[in-house]
Amino acid sequence: MRKRVALLGSSGSIGKRALAVAKHLREEVEIVALAAKSQVDLLHAQALEFSPKVIALWDKEAALELQKRVPHIPVLAGSEGLNAVSSFAEVDFVLVAITGTAALLPTVAAICAGKEVGIASKEALVSGGEWMRALLNKHQTTLLPIDSEHSALHQCLRSGKREEVRRLILTASGGPFRNKKKEELQRVTHQEALAHPNWTMGPKVTIDCATLMNKGLEMIEAHYLFDIPAQKIQAVVHPESIVHSLVEFVDGSLIAQLAEPDMAMPIQYALTWPRRCPGLTPSLDWVQRSSLHFSPPDEERFPCLRLARSALAEGRSYPCFLNAANEVLVERFLQQEISFMAIAEKLEGLLEKHNAWRLSSLEEILAVDGLAREAARTV
Repeated sequence: MRKRVALLGSSGSIGKRALAVAKHLREEVEIVALAAKSQVDLLHAQALEFSPKVIALWDKEAALELQKRVPHIPVLAGSEGLNAVSSFAEVDFVLVAITGTAALLPTVAAICAGKEVGIASKEALVSGGEWMRALLNKHQTTLLPIDSEHSALHQCLRSGKREEVRRLILTASGGPFRNKKKEELQRVTHQEALAHPNWTMGPKVTIDCATLMNKGLEMIEAHYLFDIPAQKIQAVVHPESIVHSLVEFVDGSLIAQLAEPDMAMPIQYALTWPRRCPGLTPSLDWVQRSSLHFSPPDEERFPCLRLARSALAEGRSYPCFLNAANEVLVERFLQQEISFMAIAEKLEGLLEKHNAWRLSSLEEILAVDGLAREAARTV
């Protein structure tokens, strides 16, 4: 029996790659639901190719237009539409590839419906943290990582028990500015920041990679995803992006996951887990990839990583606040309202003023998220 999949964020880079993987795994996977923001033409083409049973578009006018083009498929709209797709009765697996905190509500809807969830948007787990883990336990379902780094950790952790882990080590490419001096970073443009050397991603994630916030968010996600203490989670700069992450066990053994930088591999791993199938990712060319380099991240030039580590150590509502405020500040940078270095400067000031509390409900998570966004828009 094929796994029935709902894909949220089918218009993005990860969503498109997921559809390529689904096409490759046509005997294993069936796309029964699609969701995106507003791209009518693209969703129309995807609907014709994959014949989903339901579609959702965040933009209500776009949903109405798409419904005219595919009258035989229900097209839902808004957050209610995304939640309905996430909890659709005929879905077994929900792949969440929506950028930012917008992924939180449909992820919660999927978990509450008892679906197996593959999550490419780290922000949902960063915002929800302990509450999300409790929700997963309550509904007895599984959350599988789609991020290449967390997929690597998931694979490496199969080599031992949780109590045998000494360190989780997440690798970071270092982004487009890893060799720039601090004074040079004051003058970088958003076009330069969007030019990632190894990966093709959406603008928000690409800017987070440039500031190293992406790695900070991944450290927070790893803590909640694998229940490993914060002090046992580290990051290392690895420009080639071949080693996707490592796990060190108490006996000193290091288990690493290596592959060409291709999101098809972690997507397929989540879709077929716990089995493995022939995939789209090419074999690693050891002649071309004969030199791999590693170095510690520079938190003076890239303070966002330090701020994320601090938020994880403080716990409570700090990670949620950090995530939401960063999202707004990144958008302001992309709109050329603030400079690249101002993202971290303004974020640090906001965190210093935040009065944290323990989050025990979805309403409290959304409240902190809203407070952070409001503050980040005006600072």
